[in-house]
Amino acid sequence: MADSDHQFERDPDGWARGWRALTRRILPLLLAALLITSLGALLYSASNASQEHAQALAEQQSSFEVVALARGFEARMARAEVTLARYVISLEPDTGRLFQDQWRGAASQLKALSYATRRSGWQHGNVDALHYAFIQRGKTLSEIGLRTTYAQKMAALGRFHQAGKSQDLRRITALLDLVIKAENDRLRERSLAVTLAGDRSEWVGKTSRLVGLAMLVCILFGVWFANTAFRERRTARRLAEAETERADRLEAAVAARTAELSYAYEQLKLEAADRAAAEHDLRQMQKMDAVGQLTGGIAHDFNNMLAVVVGGLELAKRKFRSKPEEASRHLDNAMEGANRASALTRRLLAFARAEPLLPSAVDPDALLSGMADLIDRTIGDQITVRFAQGAIGWCIFVDQHQMENAILNLCVNARDAMDGRGQLTLATGQTVLAAGEIGECAAGDYVTVTVTDDGCGMTPDVLARVFEPFFTTKPVGKGTGLGLSQIFGFVRQCRGEIRIESEPGQGSSVHLYLPRSMVAGDVANAEVSFSRAPVKQPPTRILVVEDDPRVLNQTMAALSELGHLPIACDHPAKAARLLANHGDVGLIISDVLMPDMTGPEMVKALPARFRHLPVLFVTGYAGDANDSADFEGHEVLRKPYTLMALGQALTHTLSGQALNDQALNESRHPGTAAAAE
Repeated sequence: MADSDHQFERDPDGWARGWRALTRRILPLLLAALLITSLGALLYSASNASQEHAQALAEQQSSFEVVALARGFEARMARAEVTLARYVISLEPDTGRLFQDQWRGAASQLKALSYATRRSGWQHGNVDALHYAFIQRGKTLSEIGLRTTYAQKMAALGRFHQAGKSQDLRRITALLDLVIKAENDRLRERSLAVTLAGDRSEWVGKTSRLVGLAMLVCILFGVWFANTAFRERRTARRLAEAETERADRLEAAVAARTAELSYAYEQLKLEAADRAAAEHDLRQMQKMDAVGQLTGGIAHDFNNMLAVVVGGLELAKRKFRSKPEEASRHLDNAMEGANRASALTRRLLAFARAEPLLPSAVDPDALLSGMADLIDRTIGDQITVRFAQGAIGWCIFVDQHQMENAILNLCVNARDAMDGRGQLTLATGQTVLAAGEIGECAAGDYVTVTVTDDGCGMTPDVLARVFEPFFTTKPVGKGTGLGLSQIFGFVRQCRGEIRIESEPGQGSSVHLYLPRSMVAGDVANAEVSFSRAPVKQPPTRILVVEDDPRVLNQTMAALSELGHLPIACDHPAKAARLLANHGDVGLIISDVLMPDMTGPEMVKALPARFRHLPVLFVTGYAGDANDSADFEGHEVLRKPYTLMALGQALTHTLSGQALNDQALNESRHPGTAAAAE
């Protein structure tokens, strides 16, 4: 409070200007808010008053209508009974028909009265009772008319005399009096409501005139305020012009300083261009070095594998007749070498994002248990392997082959880090991550797969580069540097994350975080086992589309060995003609990359009558086609494949088509399925 007093003593004019400015800002807002509130309340009251007045008038009109209908019903019924008396006396048929018309008119009048009182709960009982009494009265009068028709005049007169004193007539009269009395009571209440609504409307009108006067005062105040604001704005404009002149002077000074710095800026641009060119040259050198490492590593690995394949085949050829068992062993070695070459190709394609993943629900504990023997043979007897299975039923949705390769690569890296002697631990576990807690992982449940060794560990510099393609600490010829890079790409494709903890001399731990799959483990395992178990299919006519004659002949022989009936097609353009000539074709096997058109393009170009046939695509390099919708959900078999793999692919394709045909048949003939049940 003391500070405010001192400030007022130092600058009394400034304090007064600030107070006036604050008043000019707040007061119009308060007045506008008050005016809007008053206007809204007035409009609301006027709307309610109008609605209440209209409702009261409508209810009053309804009461008048009910009374009029009741009187009209009473009059019509009386006229009908008078007409019946004339008919009994005169025995004229026209008078009898007139009585019937008048009685139906009274019934219509009673129906109109029931409709008019449908929303009046207090009248329902009276109207229902009146309707019942009217029906009973109608039966009595109809009996009199019937006697008259059959010339029983004296009996009809006696019956009519009794009907004039019957309980039905007195009950109808009493009920009509009750209806009219109740409606008159309601009419008085509604008349009072109309009067009150009119008074309220009059009050709203007076209030509207007062609000209009208040609005006029506010408009005058607004004009005064606008005039004051205009004068202040004109003063502020003069001050702004003065500030603009000062800013122009400052801008001229800045322009002069900018001109002095232009030369220095051009020199910096030239230096940056020279540095960018040098960095580009360095990157080119690094790229060529990486290509050299990749070429050398792949050439070494493939030469080793081809040596096993060629040597095994040659030895098997020599021993085929003299020593069949030894020839079979050499053939097994050649097959193992070919499988290793295929696995390396798939690793390279997966690293290049060209090999498609074929994911399924996998139990990580069961996966590690199944790999125990393979890991022992790979890393040697001098390393102790320990398993710690903690996934406890949690599954992951991954390509099982790629997952096995990733774990095996981590085990091989651990073996090299331990120089072939030490302890290796493979563990699985469960964890719940928040969004962004580990890398780019979304929030949710994750399964961890950890590979821990007690080897030499890694320095921070090596740890920072382990995921770079072609980077390796192994000697030349011992590796290509694709192992951890391929694992990194595989884990990212599975929407997971990889983390490495390592210190020199303390060993390393590689943690894989993979999203949990909600598919139950037993169901997933059942599906995997089903997919690996070939099913014997009946002989099927199969069209084989392949441009390479050697692959075409091998595929034809394999299909014949499996008991099917293949048809050769060496160009995709001939497929439609061969299908037309062989109407019993049940499956199409097609290569993907062929001259003139690809396999998916050939399938799309087939006539509509052949589009229902199942298709099995066979490819050695899927490329970018796997990221598109070209395959349209058809099965894909990757080269090279074994005879068992071909049989499994045929089982999948033919079984899936049979299920689709069955579902289509049930959708078109639902009664057949119901009858079968």
